[in-house]
Amino acid sequence: MIDDRDYMREPEYGGSRWSSGFRLRWSWTIVLMAINLIVFILVEINKAYNPVGLANIAQYGALSNTGIAHGYVWQFLTYQFLHFGRTHFVMNMLGLFFLGRPVESIVGGKRFLGIYLVSGVIGGVFQVLLGLVFPNVFGLLPVVGASAGVCALLAAWATIEPNSELLLFFILPVKLKYCAWLGAVVAAFYVIVPAEPGIAHAAHLGGMAMGWFYVKYLMQSPALIGTAEPEAPRRAPTVKQPEEKTAEEFLESEVNPILDKISARGIQSLTARERAILEAARRKISRS
Repeated sequence: MIDDRDYMREPEYGGSRWSSGFRLRWSWTIVLMAINLIVFILVEINKAYNPVGLANIAQYGALSNTGIAHGYVWQFLTYQFLHFGRTHFVMNMLGLFFLGRPVESIVGGKRFLGIYLVSGVIGGVFQVLLGLVFPNVFGLLPVVGASAGVCALLAAWATIEPNSELLLFFILPVKLKYCAWLGAVVAAFYVIVPAEPGIAHAAHLGGMAMGWFYVKYLMQSPALIGTAEPEAPRRAPTVKQPEEKTAEEFLESEVNPILDKISARGIQSLTARERAILEAARRKISRS
């Protein structure tokens, strides 16, 4: 039946498949949050009982121009999982939770990880490059935190569904495209007019740019790209109810080709008519 297909199940909690033979019980969003939490606890323990260990974590794990000059290229990845402040950690995890789940549900686990991790790396590269050009502005402090990846998720989601709404500050409903533009403008402003050396605005801007680019071009799926303005109203697609066919016959003739398309290109590639067919199939099967 339809729900027997792994890619038709809820992606967050029951079955993202990373590779053949291995089924993830949690979403990758939750896995990333768990990794960040474990690393944060270890950092806090070192902060309290082992200052030398904390210094080593900062030297080898945080992203810095000095570290990259010494060949510590892994810092482009490790800095994304380090947080040296509780407020910084909590804010980034809230952003990862509220932005990661919808993006992962739309694009799937592999693409979600690609957007998040690759954009974090590119954000770090952007920060380091500006540190080389302006060492007294962008190269003073090491960079840590998941902010670049979280900003990339905002840009990616806004590219996919620009007119969906996000509760800004958990109160004000704002369209995603406006949230993304606001974030990009703020980051760009503080890159041009740096005033807060403790915030890696260059990494934020680089992450957002890569999140947009990843969805727009690297995913190679035009059906994912939202439009800046809603299309003109049109009549909802109608699908003839499959009353004259058994559930098995309807699955074979109508639904299986759609499920094969989902398997090959992702659920986001479906047209409105194909989605309506799936809904009709669900109703038919539930009555069988």
